[in-house]
Amino acid sequence: MTKYVINGGKPLYGAVDISGAKNAAVAILPAALLVNGVCRIENIPQISDVTLILNILQELGADVRTINRTTVEIDCSRIRNAKVPDALARKIRASYYLIGALLGRFGSAEVPPPGGCDFGGRPIDQHIKGFAAMGAEVDVKGGLIRAVAKKGRMVGTTVYMDMVSVGATMNIMLAATLAEGTTIIENAAKEPHVVDLANFLNSMGASIMGAGTDVIKIRGVSHLSGGSYSIIPDQIEAGTYMAAVAATGGEVLIQGVIPKHLECITAKLIEMGADVEELDDAVRVRRTQRLIRTNVKTLPYPGFPTDMQPQVAACLCLADGTSVLTEGVWDNRYRYVDEFRRMGAQIQVDGKVAVIEGVKQLTGACVEACDLRAGAALVIAGLAAQGTTEISQIRHIERGYEDIVRKLSGIGADIRVVVTPDEAKAAQVG
Repeated sequence: MTKYVINGGKPLYGAVDISGAKNAAVAILPAALLVNGVCRIENIPQISDVTLILNILQELGADVRTINRTTVEIDCSRIRNAKVPDALARKIRASYYLIGALLGRFGSAEVPPPGGCDFGGRPIDQHIKGFAAMGAEVDVKGGLIRAVAKKGRMVGTTVYMDMVSVGATMNIMLAATLAEGTTIIENAAKEPHVVDLANFLNSMGASIMGAGTDVIKIRGVSHLSGGSYSIIPDQIEAGTYMAAVAATGGEVLIQGVIPKHLECITAKLIEMGADVEELDDAVRVRRTQRLIRTNVKTLPYPGFPTDMQPQVAACLCLADGTSVLTEGVWDNRYRYVDEFRRMGAQIQVDGKVAVIEGVKQLTGACVEACDLRAGAALVIAGLAAQGTTEISQIRHIERGYEDIVRKLSGIGADIRVVVTPDEAKAAQVG
């Protein structure tokens, strides 16, 4: 077993650099399927989800060339196959973006159901509704999602989203880029990575207007050409380090960010008693006094992000008073609560509402990451706790955080990766 071992109770000081946005990268890389030429994509995070998507593109026939640790060149012009390999796609939630990209490129797609973190059903019905409105027949059976454009090419139309869905907004945008006519997405998601995908496509020759608002218009074009693009900084990675400082105390400069993207997180940390200073491309977070209670509800952007809910919960566990945390996006995001309780947290959950009674301190324990952001929250709790915390199932964390152990060590955390003898022996036998 590979795990993180954290000796907590130490404040954090120094500076940390933020990587490219996971949620943008996992859509922009599949979007390269739409481009007739070489895409140079920069500021790619070094995380397992990105590695999986690049492997899928190579399996489909793309030429992927690594320029340096954050830059790749992708040429999908030779791809003739719209069938995604099963084993790789099932390991990642964002594999559904391959459906929209392949439908846009070939007018057909065959993709296994997505994997990734389990927050309940996480249906893709809004995606399918959009594809069907644009003239695709979508069939989900036999362990595969098959989609075929009835006219051989997607056709522009108006798609109204029954609920705000980031994934569906981006997927419909992909399918519409090379479609015949104009597609209008109403009640669209406004997250920064939605805007980043639109900016990437536009830089390659697409015609997309309104990204970042609730109405996006995509005028279909005949082809996209190659070019260069740099992915935005990761809002959630930055927020996670902000929460870590709030939980442990100390002062850290979080560099290479877009402060506006962090305003929803900044506002809550300030309410809790942390000091946050916005700079041009950085934020400085300081916490010198005990946190105070607050209420948080997750909402689509520009509301407080659901991907920061477990991390802010770790902070609220250490705040004076009783806080109420309401999950406004997913049905099953509190699976980490039992792990927090092992560390001495006082949390009661009723449906989508968690009531958190702050405690004076958490205590180190052996805990297990059940998903990506819950794992990050356990790291924060371990950094703030007295004693030693051991976190298993760290593969979830490494899906979305680049070099988290190195970055935390660089700002004073006592954290290391430990491989138990049984796993080391198994690796040698293999």
